[in-house]
Amino acid sequence: MQVVAAPIPGEVTGLAGGFIYGPFFGIILSTIGLTLGSFLAFSLSRWLGKPFVQKVVRKEIFERFDYILKLSHHKGAFLVFLLFLIPGFPKDYLCYILGLGPISFKEFFIISTAGRFSGTVLLTLGGAFIRKQQYREFFLLIGIAIIIVLICMAYRDKIERLLQKLSPINKTPPEDKK
Repeated sequence: MQVVAAPIPGEVTGLAGGFIYGPFFGIILSTIGLTLGSFLAFSLSRWLGKPFVQKVVRKEIFERFDYILKLSHHKGAFLVFLLFLIPGFPKDYLCYILGLGPISFKEFFIISTAGRFSGTVLLTLGGAFIRKQQYREFFLLIGIAIIIVLICMAYRDKIERLLQKLSPINKTPPEDKK
């Protein structure tokens, strides 16, 4: 429900999964939960349409990523996968936005699950480290994650512009030379 309602930050639920269930079951259960929540958000968006999504997704986020809706489901799949990999990217909102586009249910299911997996693993391991009082490993993991997040935040606009440039909708065919 964290993806659909988002009252609790996903990072908290990821750490809790690792703390409560350990690394193996924490990763499995968190992945199942994120996958089901992402799929539910996508499905609600698909079935209830743009007026619903505009109530759920803040206007500035919707406008910032509306170019995603113009992607073909095949050409834009890699771009969408990359967006799911970016730390700090509003992935929950992305699920709603993608529900308005041409991407298929099957393709969304695969991309969102695979794209969210690395973050799920990191958060679950962090929770498991805390449970076992392996604070050195936990802080090392957090340090690496913070460095990655800071780099992504520092270059966020450049990353987004690069992804927009890679987007097939922004490529114009070359003019005929006569």
